[in-house]
This record gives sequence, structure tokens and C-alpha cells, in this order.
Amino acid sequence: MAYVTCDLGVSADGFVAGPRQSLADPLGEGGERLHRWMFETPQENTAELEAITAADAFIMGRNMFGPGRGDWDPEWSGWWGADPPYHKPVFVLTHHPRADLVMQGGTTFCFVTGGLPEAAARAREATGDGRIAVAGGASTVHQALAAGLINELRLHVAPVLLGAGERLFAGIPPLALEQISGRSASLVTHITYRVLPPSA
Repeated sequence: MAYVTCDLGVSADGFVAGPRQSLADPLGEGGERLHRWMFETPQENTAELEAITAADAFIMGRNMFGPGRGDWDPEWSGWWGADPPYHKPVFVLTHHPRADLVMQGGTTFCFVTGGLPEAAARAREATGDGRIAVAGGASTVHQALAAGLINELRLHVAPVLLGAGERLFAGIPPLALEQISGRSASLVTHITYRVLPPSA
């Protein structure tokens, strides 16, 4: 059975993105501050950075792949350039069909129109008993948590107050979490939770 993880940058007041997301501000206004630790102090966070892309397949929402909402712009190939960091299959949730997009380095974006259940089934088929990562954005993570899909939730808490935006746990049933690790660095605190079955 595949093991499903999720890594999220989150503000101290519980937001995973700031308000008014746009092409210019894909993480919303101020949202880029949630990820300063990745770029300014990577040497302090090597293990966490490696773990984020260590899965055998990934699931993400369309908003994480790109800013569009209607028909696809065929020129758009994601935020990451020619060689995205995933290097494995990435299943992108969308309402608009699109052919698979093969990138450098082994990343293939596969566009799934059957919702999260189809994406999860295809990721399991691709990984067997491997690891699947739910990469975001907030709506996709909410769906995965509500469906009981995620086994391990890894939060990277930045000392930032956004005040508004996409809340981490908005609109999902209460979760039973067991903390299994925690570590502080200069720009972030890493907390890992096991997501327990509802009866736990």
C-alpha cells in the first residue's frame, strides 16, 4: 500500500498562501515569505528539502501548476522552468483535458479530469508500494485530508503573520494528529504529524 505524505509551508497564523493570488503573486500577497528558508538557509534544512521531492509520484491542483482556470495555454509548462524538481510522474487535477507534458529530468505532468480519486488511483498504479506526495495547493490538500488520503503531514512553519489568505485546515473535518518529530531552524520550524484514523 502506498504511503502518502504532504509538505506545506504555513504562517504562524495558519495560512498556506496569502490573499489575492495572481500570476505576479502565485502564493498571494506576502506568501513568498513562507518559503524564505528554502532559498536563504538551505544548508540548515537539507533533510527537509530532500524529503519534499523524495516521493515516487506527486499529486497537485491546477492552481499549483499554473495560474489559468479555463482552457489550457499550450505554452504554459509550470512555474519551475524546463527541469522541474519532481523527476517523477505528477498528476495535476483539472477540469480541462490536456496531453501529458514530458519535461527534462524525468518529470511528466499528467493531467487528470476525474478528480482526486482518479489522481490517487493513477499515482498508486505508478508507485505500487512506494511514496506519493500531495504537493498542494490548499484546495487539493483539503480534499486529500478530508478523504483520509494523507498518512503523514509535514508542516514548515514560518515566523510570519499573513492575516488573510488560504487557511490550512479550512472546511475539513477535525483531524486526529500524532506529532512524530519537530525541529527548529533560523527561519522555520519543521513539525511532522502522523494523521490518525478518525477512531484513534
